[in-house]
Amino acid sequence: QRHQMSNSSSIIQFLLLAFAEWWELQLLHFWLFLGIYLAALLGNGLIITTIASMANSLWDNRDISCKGCAAQLFLFAFLISAEFSLLTIMSYDCYVAICKPLHYRTLLGSRACVHMAAAAWGPGFVHALLHTANTFSLPLCQGNALDYFFCEIPQSLKLSCSHCYLRELGLLVVTACLSFVCFVFIVVSYVEIFRAVLRIPSEHGRHKAFSTCLPHLAVVSLFISTAAFAYLKPPSISSPSLDLVVSFLYSVVHP
Repeated sequence: QRHQMSNSSSIIQFLLLAFAEWWELQLLHFWLFLGIYLAALLGNGLIITTIASMANSLWDNRDISCKGCAAQLFLFAFLISAEFSLLTIMSYDCYVAICKPLHYRTLLGSRACVHMAAAAWGPGFVHALLHTANTFSLPLCQGNALDYFFCEIPQSLKLSCSHCYLRELGLLVVTACLSFVCFVFIVVSYVEIFRAVLRIPSEHGRHKAFSTCLPHLAVVSLFISTAAFAYLKPPSISSPSLDLVVSFLYSVVHP
């Protein structure tokens, strides 16, 4: 007994159970957990950033650094672009689910979903990077006061010299054209969806099909209508309170 006690008191480290015996599986576990923890870190970081912005509003602190403004503009452009792309992909998902249900697993397998997600996030990142780099490379001649409650491209362009923002306007035109293509794709998808639903003989089947796509259609309608109103409304009806409500609807509610 004395010998066992002496051995137990001399232990200076412990051995933990491995996830797997094979190195390949251990590597897989490492990348899996790394991805999960990085996603959690990103989510918590965004929450902390949002809380910090809310605290600034309570403390009546309206200052933001150039790097902070650039980061805010980049994240906003990236998330809005990716969101609209994902809404477009979801309209295709509804179309396949209702119009071609027997081919759903073939057309929308796991590999296709990964490719479509990459197609939404990849161009969104490039789009946001180009807009941010181009906007903050312009010389500012109109002071530093943004007539908005966060950093946004149109408000930032108002501070630039009148002859220097044509390049950014060109990027905005390209963005508008791509957004219009996505809008046409969504409209065509839902025209085909409604045609297929109306051909369903039973009322229960039509109700089930409509319940599948109507929530997505409501979100798309809210996003497109509020975003279009925010950027295309005439200056005569613009006001800080109206801009706040509209921007809140298209940037916060629909996600």
